[in-house]
Amino acid sequence: MGVMSPTLGQEERGGARHVALIMDGNGRWAKQRGMPRAFGHRAGVNALKRTVESAPDFGIEWMTVFGFSTENWTRPPAEVAELMGLLKNYVRSDLTRMEREGVRLHVIGRRGDLAPDILEIIEHAEARTRRNDRFHLQVAFNYGGRADIADAARRYAEAVKAGRDTLEGFDEAGFERYLSTADGPPPDLIVRTSGERRLSNFLLWEAAYAELVFQDVLWPDYGPEHLGLAMEEFKRRDRRYGGAEADGVLAAG
Repeated sequence: MGVMSPTLGQEERGGARHVALIMDGNGRWAKQRGMPRAFGHRAGVNALKRTVESAPDFGIEWMTVFGFSTENWTRPPAEVAELMGLLKNYVRSDLTRMEREGVRLHVIGRRGDLAPDILEIIEHAEARTRRNDRFHLQVAFNYGGRADIADAARRYAEAVKAGRDTLEGFDEAGFERYLSTADGPPPDLIVRTSGERRLSNFLLWEAAYAELVFQDVLWPDYGPEHLGLAMEEFKRRDRRYGGAEADGVLAAG
């Protein structure tokens, strides 16, 4: 399935098939309570669990969440270590439930910088859930949109050099096959919490025709009711994929 092939009939089904989340506000949430940032990150994991568990109730089949960016390595070492530990704890605590409930877990992002124990947990969880197809959860970890595009370009160049691909007829669809998100549909809806209004290097290629919703709620307070509000906003959007509606007919321009 091509990453950038819009599903024109999605609106007819009343909702977004693929929702991506920028989970922002953990630090501010903790600061409001006079607690360290780690306290907010831990509360954020609970918000992720309840949001993911509720997603199928809204007709969502795919969810991509921004867990750790390529830029997050510049944060204090203690905070980086905390975020790494939270990924391990999340996977360990929820793996049995995900396997039982038909959730397929896939982690996107650069893996070369991750510690061996984290890699082992990721690969184990992906293998355990590989055959599941009820719901797809993608965790963007050590991920950046620009980095992913650069990595895809390098993989394509290496494939051409090795004779596995050619320059002839190469187009956007061909390039998408080298992105880390190549196995899934593009996001219909991208949600960012905490009131900030930017993508922060998240799914830059894939976001070309996504609807963007910004919610004024800090991530640790997030849950099914907020996801429901985002989905309602999505339903009100008029998605034209670069076309303009004229006399009931989509026309370019």
